[in-house]
Amino acid sequence: MSAGIVIVGGGQAACQLAASLRQMGYAGVLKMFTEEHHLPYQRPPLSKDFLKSTSSSDAVQLRPPSFFSSIGCEVRTGLRVDRIDRNRKSLELANGETVAYGKLVLATGARARTLSGAQSNGVSIHYLRTVDDANTLREALGGARQLAIIGAGYVGMEVAASAAQRGIAVSVFEAATRVMQRSVGPHISGVVQALHAAHGVRLHLGSSIESILAGAAGAAGSARIVIEASHAGTFEADALVVGIGADPNMELAVQAGLDCGRAIRVDASCQTSDTEIFAIGDCTEQTQSPYGADLRLESVQNAIDQAKCAAAALAGKPAPANAVPWFWSDQYGHRIQVAGVFLPSDEVLVRPCVSQDGASLRQSVWYLRGNRVAAVETIDAPEEFMVAKILIKNASKVAPERLADASFPVQALLQAA
Repeated sequence: MSAGIVIVGGGQAACQLAASLRQMGYAGVLKMFTEEHHLPYQRPPLSKDFLKSTSSSDAVQLRPPSFFSSIGCEVRTGLRVDRIDRNRKSLELANGETVAYGKLVLATGARARTLSGAQSNGVSIHYLRTVDDANTLREALGGARQLAIIGAGYVGMEVAASAAQRGIAVSVFEAATRVMQRSVGPHISGVVQALHAAHGVRLHLGSSIESILAGAAGAAGSARIVIEASHAGTFEADALVVGIGADPNMELAVQAGLDCGRAIRVDASCQTSDTEIFAIGDCTEQTQSPYGADLRLESVQNAIDQAKCAAAALAGKPAPANAVPWFWSDQYGHRIQVAGVFLPSDEVLVRPCVSQDGASLRQSVWYLRGNRVAAVETIDAPEEFMVAKILIKNASKVAPERLADASFPVQALLQAA
């Protein structure tokens, strides 16, 4: 029997790859190994609705167990892959097994970046990457009155919103001078900052952490946390969440001698430097036109698109068209959507949007490169977002004066382009 295709990892990219391979007619052996004890699940809800609800882990499953049986994909959970033997085309598992592969796909994802030194002070720190992390944090928030968050990126601000909506007093500490600095430009950053302030979240920007110590026992009997931050003073909290980014899980690739930079390097078809091995999702970096070399994207969209791309290559099908990178976040019932990748040199244009109701924050910020739409950021503006994605994909030119004219329908930009 053929060794078939073996997938290492059990996240969004791995799940999509298995589904796409079968949809594209691959009928060979298909196996998936994941170190987590869960079938593939969605990560985005973990910092949002999952923290505010009492739902079980099954609520975030991408597919039921029957799906994997129906497509003939053997999924083994709770099993770590320790080593790749490229000469023998085999994997060494933590339980001592050896598994052969015909083609190998690394979908190992990323892990939460940790705060060095703090754990040794006897402080329990929460990170949010897995469903087990989310369950532990949700339980901790149940008895918390004050929450401290280090990091004002997507995860930090989403957790802040979820906790504030549960009635918890939230303090966020961020070394940068504005929230979500690596994700959005100054205008949308300012809107998000004002939104959190309106919900009582205390934002300490331009502030680095000097010490984190265990304090006296709180009302619930657990130790309070004492945080000293530059330009912010001393704070106490019942729980501490750290959201300072993610690091790719590329140790297997490095051990196997694959070409790696900040992540596992892959070509346009998601193939690594070994023609028998592919890599997809958060563990990769890829050259993508027009965004340049070594682009590393951490998003559901990128995981799905790379999985479809790799599946096409493995199944001998035509490569799908390049997709526009996009990201999203939900905070306090408002949806933030970003498409494309902007550069500091881009022309920035804020398009006036008229809200249809008092609750909407409808905003859109457009980034133009030679009058071509390169990126867009929106809040509560799905129509602007969808139009912009099309314009970005087609590298369309727009007249800045029309874009700036609120009376000019956004849909008409497509015809004008």
